Amino acid sequence: MSKRICLIHAVATAIPPMLHAFREGWPEAQLSHLLDDDLMPAYTRAGGLTPHIVERICELARYAARTGVDGILFTCSVFPQAEDLAKQLVPVPLLKPDEAMIAAALDAGKRIGVVATNPPAAPAAAAQLRTGAAARGMEVRVIESVAAGAFAIGNAGDAATHDRMVVEAAERIADTVDVICLAQVSMALARPAVQARVRVPVLTAPATAVARLKALLQD
Repeated sequence: MSKRICLIHAVATAIPPMLHAFREGWPEAQLSHLLDDDLMPAYTRAGGLTPHIVERICELARYAARTGVDGILFTCSVFPQAEDLAKQLVPVPLLKPDEAMIAAALDAGKRIGVVATNPPAAPAAAAQLRTGAAARGMEVRVIESVAAGAFAIGNAGDAATHDRMVVEAAERIADTVDVICLAQVSMALARPAVQARVRVPVLTAPATAVARLKALLQD
């Protein structure tokens, strides 16, 4: 029997990369989607994460669990603290978008590049990398590179310009790192273009998250 997975999104541009990742890695999964596209504007208006935004994110997780799904996957990288809290409130496996990618990056080396298009996503990913490294007793160097303006361009539908800017941001740090993480789900479809221009491995959240969730639920 196929598993039912709910994907919770803060931006609509995260949906196509996630669908692609499931088609590639777990086509049997039955998917449903929840989208609250005011979460990022609310974060911007408030200047950061607020208790109200945390409650909204937790309520999305609770609602998804009440629909009877087997697993939940958040796709926004900006709210890891809220997603950690939501994980404690539902009776089914819940993954943050980046946690499987973070583990894979720590396996790959101690100099880790983080490329983002949405500026808050870069420090959020960097913090998770450092926390994960500390849990392993590792010391890591995290180098951030932001493709400024690419987030809005991608949301406006100009994928070619978005991807070109992501490639340029990755190239700026590629010679100083062992592995590159594309910090947002919405960037994942740019991976082939990035990998073609850099020599280090390029990781994306969708592919690693789908593999992790599939392993959790099939075990």
